[in-house]
Amino acid sequence: MKNEKTVITGAGIMIGLIAAALVFFGNPVNMGFCIACFLRDTSGALGLHSAAAVQYIRPEIIGLVLGSCILALVNKEFKPRGGSAPVTRFILGVFVMIGCLMFLGCPFRMILRIAGGDLNAIFGLVGFVLGILAGVFFLKRGYTLKRSYKMPKAEGGLFPALEIVFLVLLVAAPAFIHFTEPEGGPGAKHAAILISLAAGLIVGALAQKTRLCMVGGIRDAVLFGEYKLLIGFAAILVSALVGNLILTAATGTPYFTLGMAGQPVAHTDGLWNALGMLLAGFGCVLLGGCPLRQLVLAGEGNTDSAIAIFGLMVGAAFAHNFGLASSGEGPTANGKIAVIIGIVVVAVIAVLNSRKSEA
Repeated sequence: MKNEKTVITGAGIMIGLIAAALVFFGNPVNMGFCIACFLRDTSGALGLHSAAAVQYIRPEIIGLVLGSCILALVNKEFKPRGGSAPVTRFILGVFVMIGCLMFLGCPFRMILRIAGGDLNAIFGLVGFVLGILAGVFFLKRGYTLKRSYKMPKAEGGLFPALEIVFLVLLVAAPAFIHFTEPEGGPGAKHAAILISLAAGLIVGALAQKTRLCMVGGIRDAVLFGEYKLLIGFAAILVSALVGNLILTAATGTPYFTLGMAGQPVAHTDGLWNALGMLLAGFGCVLLGGCPLRQLVLAGEGNTDSAIAIFGLMVGAAFAHNFGLASSGEGPTANGKIAVIIGIVVVAVIAVLNSRKSEA
């Protein structure tokens, strides 16, 4: 157990430093890694939404899946499974993304925003914890999406193969792929492809090895008093913070700016930051893991997680096509309505899939 915590801590330190380095190499500030943002950008590049400011096939996502897949194959942990409530998982994925884009970040970016001095992310953290506690409430009452089933290896390999297709499209850049124009928004800010891909491969392998999941960390702490996964995210926070401070001192560029106003790709509405992450945390508990964990599981051949990721991508398309996503100016009216609807829908899913409610 002690050795396991050491491994998780070491992995967290490496991931935090990699996230800080990605910003140095070109990713948006406080966005070295953001699963929600990067899936949104990829959705835009594929034409699922037309928000020109956020369109780019992110190599980090490709690397995360392939890094997880490669290590799972090496360790004989590539075990394709699926068939557990696919439509429900898709819908949960849609609403998790809507919650993330209300906040403007996934749980991973929430930690990185705090490490960059963005105090608005504290409101998101509070909401996220409350959402996880809501999910734990239903876990204690028998919530389940029923069992999954063994799948053929070819089925489990389809999602990693799709990521390779995305990589080819990124490198080839055919005319039908949409990329944000230079200086056109966050989608135009990115590290070089090889750097981003290498970072994703490393983080994917580390996350596969350690089972890192912030949702799982808080859930396990509440249910079982087990804190090892939370230690990993604490290590990410500390190492990213240290990395940001070193880069700020070395370059004079403000990679760390303590405060609320003027933070990059963020807004100052504390209530809706909290409610957005409450929805995300609640939905992630019902899915069995945060967006990062879903990508890692998909790399291991889990088709249920692949379905959830497709839901996240479609959720990003909905958010930008129908004016649900927040901006630096704050949340939209449509976005507020969507988050409230999402909380209700996720709660209904929780109730309908809890055994004690069926008794």
